[in-house]
Amino acid sequence: MLKTNALFMEKDLGDIVKLFRYRDEDITHELTYADGVYTNTVCVDGRKSQSVKYCTPQSELEYKRYAKRTAQLAVYRALSDYFGETMPWGALTGIRPTKLAYSELEQGRDFAPLLREMGVCEENIRLLQDVLTAQKGIYSKEGGTDLFVSIPFCPTKCAYCSFITADIAYTKQYLERYTDALVREILFCKGKIKNLKSVYIGGGTPLVMPKHLLERILQAIEEIRTNGCEYTVEAGRPDVFTEEKLDLLARYGVTRICVNPQTFTEQTLRNIGRKHTVEQVYAAFAMAKKYPFSVNCDLIAGLEGESKEEFLFGVREAIRMDPDNITVHTLCLKKGAKMKESCSYLDAGDISEMIEGSRKLLYAAGYVPYYLYRQKYMAGNCENTGWTKPGKACVYNIDIMEETCDNLACGENAVSKRVFANEEKIVRFGTPKDIKMYIERQEELLAKKAEFFGWNEE
Repeated sequence: MLKTNALFMEKDLGDIVKLFRYRDEDITHELTYADGVYTNTVCVDGRKSQSVKYCTPQSELEYKRYAKRTAQLAVYRALSDYFGETMPWGALTGIRPTKLAYSELEQGRDFAPLLREMGVCEENIRLLQDVLTAQKGIYSKEGGTDLFVSIPFCPTKCAYCSFITADIAYTKQYLERYTDALVREILFCKGKIKNLKSVYIGGGTPLVMPKHLLERILQAIEEIRTNGCEYTVEAGRPDVFTEEKLDLLARYGVTRICVNPQTFTEQTLRNIGRKHTVEQVYAAFAMAKKYPFSVNCDLIAGLEGESKEEFLFGVREAIRMDPDNITVHTLCLKKGAKMKESCSYLDAGDISEMIEGSRKLLYAAGYVPYYLYRQKYMAGNCENTGWTKPGKACVYNIDIMEETCDNLACGENAVSKRVFANEEKIVRFGTPKDIKMYIERQEELLAKKAEFFGWNEE
């Protein structure tokens, strides 16, 4: 059990402990601070260590930032020494390592020394540098808004999925009413968006929607998207692709779609609860090539029963399909995922070798990493990385991962964000995680959304 006298960072230190498959060891941490000196004393089952760091905070916010950083590193080093293990991202447990890198650059410092101090391996430091290079020309703190539209229906629920999505077989009765509510919310935002940078329809599996309902949603977005900005539809699983629906997307100006097989191995598809075949994956890619869309392909490393060889075969096949983007996710098990019941987030065999192998293959094929993020309970303590052909990066993915723009989110379980870059503050407003409740609370939600974005004051 971890005990610390710095209660405001107890959760952060607990995240460090979880990296090392915490068992029964007694762990204590004590922080003292005086005259710019942070002293962290850590004891693991009687083995004591101490670290001292000299920092001069200029505010209460900086004091807490330095306190957490020095404490996390002290606990990480103590546990690394005790267990004889190191982690690829060292003592970093945050979702977005790029934020730390950008923060250092904005202070006029190279970010590599700090990452090395935090225990990040050299390969990941180089990966971060490549990500920042790929984001040049897109990354900006000058503001703007991205529009997200949530369609929370899927053909079936995948075993690894923890998203708030609904099996369409059990929710068909809500499709018309959900579309009514969603269209109303989208049109409520008309004329209120300044500098629309991108539109992203996600889910769920948007193409599972009946054509006439999908068109109603596209029609509503058409009244907002007036500047020809990037427009992505997460088309989703191959078994929902039809030329009729792709025709519809093309007609309404969609510029990007996602084909999300997650694997190119038949047995793995069965293991995760997918009803489509690998042959349908190939058919979806062939169908998409008839249109001028940029295409993204999603893969997951660490799926149940999939070997390193099978995963890397999938990476090679994805490359052979020649999409503009390939996203490699590391299996992450959260509450709500069926696999969480039987798997430990660290028990994923060759996961690190899978990620390393995918990097080599993608670099060799001419792809470069353009965004990455991490989550808790990720297999192997690895990361999710979006890879792109040069010049084909997705604006929405960069904006949402780096949190540089407001995000106007519509639909069930949609989280809007307002970014106050000068104050280093982000505020959020989320809609209900239940489809029925989202539909029934429309009046209240629209009023709260207007208040959240300050539309009533304009």
